[in-house]
Amino acid sequence: MSRLLPFIFFWLSILFSYAQEMQEGFTYLETSNYTEAIAFFENVLKTFPENRTARLCYGRAVGLAGDSEKAVAIFTILKNEYPEDFEIKLNYAESLLWNSQFSEAASYYEILTLENKTSFPAVLGYANTLSNLKKYKRALDWVNKALQLKEGNPNALISRKYIRLGYANVLSQDKKYTEALTLLDQNLLDFPNDKDTQLNKANIHLISNDLVAAEKTYTALATNAKDSIISLNGLALVAHKNNKEKKALSLATTAISKAEKYKEDKDLYLSTQERYTQALLWNREFTAAKEQIDQLKLMYPNETRVTSLQATYGMYTSRFKNSIDTYTTILDKDTTSFDGNLGIANAYRAIGEDMKSYEYAFKTLQLYPKQPDAEKLIKTLKKSHTPFVKQKTAFTFDNGDNEAVSVGLTSEIPLSTKFKTIVNYTYRKTKNTVLKNEATSHNATLGMDYTMNGKISMMGTLGITNAEGFTNTFTSLVGEVLLKIKPFRLQNLDIGYKRELQNFNADLLNREIIMNNYVLTYNLSTNINLGWYTQLIHTSQTDDNTRNLLFTSLYYSFLNKPVLKAGVNYQYISFDDQVPTIYFSPEQFHLGEVFVELVSDPQKQWFYSASAALGQQFVEDDPSSSTFRAEGKLGHQFSDRFMANVYGKYSNIASANAAGFEFTEFGFKLKWYFLERPVFDKRIVKLKP
Repeated sequence: MSRLLPFIFFWLSILFSYAQEMQEGFTYLETSNYTEAIAFFENVLKTFPENRTARLCYGRAVGLAGDSEKAVAIFTILKNEYPEDFEIKLNYAESLLWNSQFSEAASYYEILTLENKTSFPAVLGYANTLSNLKKYKRALDWVNKALQLKEGNPNALISRKYIRLGYANVLSQDKKYTEALTLLDQNLLDFPNDKDTQLNKANIHLISNDLVAAEKTYTALATNAKDSIISLNGLALVAHKNNKEKKALSLATTAISKAEKYKEDKDLYLSTQERYTQALLWNREFTAAKEQIDQLKLMYPNETRVTSLQATYGMYTSRFKNSIDTYTTILDKDTTSFDGNLGIANAYRAIGEDMKSYEYAFKTLQLYPKQPDAEKLIKTLKKSHTPFVKQKTAFTFDNGDNEAVSVGLTSEIPLSTKFKTIVNYTYRKTKNTVLKNEATSHNATLGMDYTMNGKISMMGTLGITNAEGFTNTFTSLVGEVLLKIKPFRLQNLDIGYKRELQNFNADLLNREIIMNNYVLTYNLSTNINLGWYTQLIHTSQTDDNTRNLLFTSLYYSFLNKPVLKAGVNYQYISFDDQVPTIYFSPEQFHLGEVFVELVSDPQKQWFYSASAALGQQFVEDDPSSSTFRAEGKLGHQFSDRFMANVYGKYSNIASANAAGFEFTEFGFKLKWYFLERPVFDKRIVKLKP
């Protein structure tokens, strides 16, 4: 025995020495220097290959350095060698987390928490695992248990913060905004003015359209120089949502000047550049936006966010095909890109390729469940293809003692994204209160509308009109054919023919005058808010008279939401034969006027429009006279499927008689989507992932 003592003391001294020296490896682990820790513990294991502590620390260093699969293998061996060692079990469970084996980790952590209910690492690990499985409610319960075991533990508090963030996101997706905000407010008790939490709160306020609260949240975020830039970027977005585009650009301009100091922070700098470019687009400053995007492409040639800005520029300037190509480039690099998938869905919608739009919108929802913008796009698409019926009731009278009431029903039934049927019935009764002449007409048509592609569509109707005048009863064929073309970007050209009965008053209806109208309409939009609309109509009538009409309008849009535009109109009318005792048929008629028009967002619960025009009219050689016309509408969306509006209009522009004529109309319109979804909804559902 005495001979063994020196040998025993020798090995004990070596083990003690290594125990002291392993402190260096522990320090590497604690300071996240995992590469150095791996090298250190590999060296220890060359001398002591069976050393439990060194093997455990080596496994942790390997896993935390990113080789999670190897770490699982190391701890699996250790677990088999030391089946009762609770510390090794904890490390094995954690290695499953590193390797994203969340279900296996959850099952194992559950066993560990049953084995030792007071183990803080087991309880916290179980909470984190449940969080990774998006079982946030249970995760929150378990992280609270961990904090009961170690009150105020910073790791547990951080875990609870991110569990609440995840849980709040799920609740907001389910539109449980109050519950989500309550969770986030609890986070702010643990971490006052925490940036992640404040940004999540602001996002929920934006989704729920509580823009006042969103503005307050972004304002509160500005506690230091960097966060003040994030705050300004958020406030610019809020201003945009409030339709205050100039304010948005002002805020974004301030942010971009501040961000120049932080070019090394790529995410902050690029996010600020993005918001500034977006603000330029919101303000339709397209030249400046293009220059900004070109500069960013030079700075970040492979950055997807810059490519996405380029695609957005294409959408704002109606270069939809270019945007589709750009979004395709984004998706070639990353098939899961949110901007790529939702962006190309909107671009296909813009060119009339609705089935492709559905496809990418559903793909967006597959990748980002319950994403509100994707859900909104699908809802909009479906509504545009859902059958509806419109009803219009109108009452008219003029200073020639004519009165009329008309009731019309129109139904559109889309059978695909490109083809729909149109059914119309209109009843009109008119009379002269002095002469006591009365006449009625019934008009019924059946038609179709077919969209060949984003540039060409066709519409046609055919029907009959039956009229009963005070001395004449007859039935005649009526119809319309219209070819709609988009020859170039921002341009629309319509070419059509329409056969209709002249039914303005009882006397005209009784005369059985059929009008054959040959129509050419051209509309030019621009990216500088100018627009030009022109219509030419050549009419041959069954009374052997011929009419030519020209109407042209040059206008400027001052606002987009609501639409506010003003401009000048010119109208010219001439008839081959003058029959003034029968209807207004001057050899020459000229009208010039200035107008202003205001139109609200038609998707709002309450919507409205109003327009007015002042002008001068010249009837042949008669002295000129002033004109005035006005029109207004007020409507309400009672539900997603039913809306109504009342309207009224007045004009003293010469029409049935010479100058001095006055015409008034008022009525109401109803629109009801009598089905909840498109008739071809099953074909759409097949696109769902």
